[in-house]
Amino acid sequence: MLKVQNLSKKFDQKIAVDEVSFDIAPGEIFSLIGPNSSGKTTIIKSIIGMLSIDNGQITVDGSDVAKDPIRAKQMTGYIPDEPSVWSGMTGEEFLHVVGALYNIDPKKREKRIRELLPLFSLEGIERDEFEHYSRGNKQKFSILAALLHHPKLLLIDEPIVGLDPESATIAKRLFKEFAMGGGAVLLVTHTLAVADEISSRIGVLAKGKLVAASDPASLRREAKLSPAASLEDVYRTLT
Repeated sequence: MLKVQNLSKKFDQKIAVDEVSFDIAPGEIFSLIGPNSSGKTTIIKSIIGMLSIDNGQITVDGSDVAKDPIRAKQMTGYIPDEPSVWSGMTGEEFLHVVGALYNIDPKKREKRIRELLPLFSLEGIERDEFEHYSRGNKQKFSILAALLHHPKLLLIDEPIVGLDPESATIAKRLFKEFAMGGGAVLLVTHTLAVADEISSRIGVLAKGKLVAASDPASLRREAKLSPAASLEDVYRTLT
């Protein structure tokens, strides 16, 4: 579903991402972990098309992100690390705008929104202005917006920041159900316990390079740690 080949990106003379390659199949949750400035957000923004790349190729369901950006975006749902919307827009209006951008018929859009709101018990506040929501509620609406058009690929940058424990559990369940339904998930996070809990595979970034990528058990073996070692121990060893 997602194929990243030899991705490189510089900012001035600083190398942010250095020849990174990985792929994600339908049904997989692939998490990228690494220190600050290791290239995680640069990679996810390159996939979504917010950044142009210096070298390499990115394809979503066979569509080249650079050559066929519209189709690639049609397949993709994106949950940014910082949810933000035009001032004065309500949560419901935000979902309708996102649905309109994906050319969802207004009646189908309304039906889909009514299906999604109960997932986080947002009925009753959807007509409040977005800027007055808590950080957690903004994040919930961002998650629903990413799921609105039934994407095939979900890009998630720090998914549970600001969510209360119950909502974080719901979010993790939604991501797992999305993958079980045949979707592919790329998760970028510093919350290592979440990556360890829900990931099929985990990629470890350090100084712009992908230094390891495998299932959690294999990463522990690669780091020469016991099966009971925490992902934090793996992370520290490999980075």
